[in-house]
Amino acid sequence: MSLRALPLTMAMAALAAPALADEVNVYSLRQPELIQPLVDAFTARTGIAVNVAHIDKGMVERLQNEGDRSPADVVLTVDIARLAQVVEAGVTQPVTSDILAANIPAEFRDPGNQWFGLTARARIVYASKERVADGEVTTYEALTDPKWQGRICTRPGTHDYNLGLTAAMIVHDGLEATKIWAEGLKANLAKKPEGNDRAQVKSIWAGECDISLGNTYYMGEMLADPEQKAWADAVRIVYPTFTDGGTHMNVSGMAMTKAAPHKEAALAFMEFLSSDEAQKIYAETNNEFPVKPGVPQSALVESWGPFTPDAINLMDVAKERPAALKLMEEVNFDG
Repeated sequence: MSLRALPLTMAMAALAAPALADEVNVYSLRQPELIQPLVDAFTARTGIAVNVAHIDKGMVERLQNEGDRSPADVVLTVDIARLAQVVEAGVTQPVTSDILAANIPAEFRDPGNQWFGLTARARIVYASKERVADGEVTTYEALTDPKWQGRICTRPGTHDYNLGLTAAMIVHDGLEATKIWAEGLKANLAKKPEGNDRAQVKSIWAGECDISLGNTYYMGEMLADPEQKAWADAVRIVYPTFTDGGTHMNVSGMAMTKAAPHKEAALAFMEFLSSDEAQKIYAETNNEFPVKPGVPQSALVESWGPFTPDAINLMDVAKERPAALKLMEEVNFDG
């Protein structure tokens, strides 16, 4: 039945209601609860449905196997290395958008427009409020100081987050110096690397170590969890720097798949994720740093204090990831 054949009130209602004219299919490495508020806001604004498949492992292989038949339009992932991997695998396409170019600074997007950063996070030190003095933690390089012997906890050195830090160290200090650093860091560990970033903070709370490496946003997650709040209350965030740089940064980001069966809707979704509205949701919900200039940090993140982000190009970091992995295996960091 056409709108003309409907009663006037029904026709007006049909025109006013957002039509689910299209959909976007997303393959996401991010936890569903972290992106659901963004999905809900986008659908409410546009009427476009967003179908999210959470893929913990093998995203690149899945996209390669699906080829042109892939239902995925957009991939959401964390870590610059993983963004680089999907591009290098040939499963993405360049996206030309004045909106994305205006909203996302050049340092947070691929020069070839294959991927775009959405949020930033810093790899910092969680320090015991009781056993570590203010100013005692300085640089990443200084974590090899003998004063830290038996006092450091970390997740495995071969995890992407630590590989990102190690790759950045290679960019700054060179391969040989970074290998010596990794050996020195290993010598100062209180226990074998295991678990995730929050588990290391729990170890500080339990007195097993005094400092740990972690991403900033986990502080917000711990404070929101009644069981983990005591862990968070036992530590403070410290922003180490490289000797000749700032605090190590990484990103979460997005890319449009090469197959993208709903290209226009996918572009609309990507542009929305770079908007003030979405960036504010990221800031308030995920405790991450917005990449769009002018969007304020959440009050909680602001309370962690100011710092100087490292200025090296993230693609340079991604290029050194294979060398970082080889290095960590050579020193048997997780052994």
